[in-house]
Amino acid sequence: MQLVSINQRVENIKHNEEEINRFVEEYKPFIAACAERSIGRYLRYGEDDELSIALMAFVEAVKSYNADKGNFLSFAQNVIKRRLIDYYRKEKKHSHVVSLNGFTKEDDEEEIDLSIGESIDKFSEEVRSEYRRLELEELKKELGKWDISFMELVDASPKHNSTKKVYSDIIKYLLSQSELVRLMKQKKYLPIAEIEKNTGISRKKIERARKYIIAVVIIMTEDYQYIGEYVNLFNN
Repeated sequence: MQLVSINQRVENIKHNEEEINRFVEEYKPFIAACAERSIGRYLRYGEDDELSIALMAFVEAVKSYNADKGNFLSFAQNVIKRRLIDYYRKEKKHSHVVSLNGFTKEDDEEEIDLSIGESIDKFSEEVRSEYRRLELEELKKELGKWDISFMELVDASPKHNSTKKVYSDIIKYLLSQSELVRLMKQKKYLPIAEIEKNTGISRKKIERARKYIIAVVIIMTEDYQYIGEYVNLFNN
């Protein structure tokens, strides 16, 4: 069975209710983390309306997702946020009181909606960590296609500035050649001869950097938004 990214998986299952249900079950911790940090308190499935709303919003995100919407997890986050805002708008109309992260007062609708939006936007490091964990799982699967493990990446990471400069030059070259990157991913190989010819970097150095280069190129060209924050190779 071919392993696919989260984005591809969602597009593949969006019309399959059974697969959607399985996907939702798998991502319940992520859904709960988004809702809990938005509300500012612990939530329990089967007891709190906010989690029911978050679950429905996640399903809505799956069914309406396409590649034009970017990273699926970010898209799902926004859908959950909008549905929670809708929920609190309805609560305000019924009770004239909105409570979110300690906000409990009567006010005009625009000001209350703004407070809700700002509160939901303040995702904590805990939620960001959940995003990174999910992305790391996907990256592990992707690198498995290349027979690359995380431990090997640690060993292959450049330790000196001169080495970082070499790796950076190789990666910058590859990122400037979209067709070459496409073939690289399709055929699962690093085009060493092409890199050597166009960068002047020796074959030995390129081969030594192979696993690290492949991993960084994948991170930089796929949907790894949060892992990508830690790829600071170009900032050296």
